[in-house]
Amino acid sequence: MLDVGDTAVTIEFGDGVDQRLLAAVAALDQAIARQVASGRAPGIVETVPTFRSLTVIYDPLRTTRSAIEAVVRAASESSQDAIPRVGRHWRLPVCYGDQNAACGPDLEALAAACALPSEEVLRLHSTTTYDVYMLGFLPGFAFMGDLPKVLAQPRRSEPRLRVPAGSVATAGTLTAIYPWESPGGWHLIGACPVPLFSPAWAQAALLQPGDRVSFRAVDAAEYRSLLDELAASRASPTPPDAFLVDAGAAR
Repeated sequence: MLDVGDTAVTIEFGDGVDQRLLAAVAALDQAIARQVASGRAPGIVETVPTFRSLTVIYDPLRTTRSAIEAVVRAASESSQDAIPRVGRHWRLPVCYGDQNAACGPDLEALAAACALPSEEVLRLHSTTTYDVYMLGFLPGFAFMGDLPKVLAQPRRSEPRLRVPAGSVATAGTLTAIYPWESPGGWHLIGACPVPLFSPAWAQAALLQPGDRVSFRAVDAAEYRSLLDELAASRASPTPPDAFLVDAGAAR
């Protein structure tokens, strides 16, 4: 357990990105959430899961480092027998390639680097179901894996100063959707019209760790139609749950 200043601790489970570590992080996160809900862990403000660790943020005016350590120890013991939570399953539309301005300009180059036709890159990317490992970098930015190994390529040697919002991208064994315009060094292969973050929603980020995501290829006309249709959804109190395949349930 590592101290992160005087208001947080981080529990590390290992190195790398794999399903085993994801499951361990999720189990401890859920066990701590149960302790908070039962009133046995006062002072915990938030937990932040990542690929291989869990950070517990606490209020030092309401609790102590030693008390947090006791909570984590108890939660860790109970998480061994926890039933994994089944996350939600989303199916999001993607317009692949450069049909929409600068959203997918790297599809051909990525295909060449992988020694594949661009149609095969599109097929492999859109027929894989991905797990949301963690959120980071930008509000609503979900790191998803695992990309088919044949598509894994390092980040671009020269990042772009501007990546359009909605860009669907890959880097290494991961894929993601940029929720906002920002700099970025991932390979841009398409565009998704679905908003991924809004402070108007009860849960501001559409995708959450533990969720699963698959993609449906759409043409430019359907992409533009969906973009217009979903334009007002950021201001709506209800997220665009029309793309929810399965709401998930505890097993």
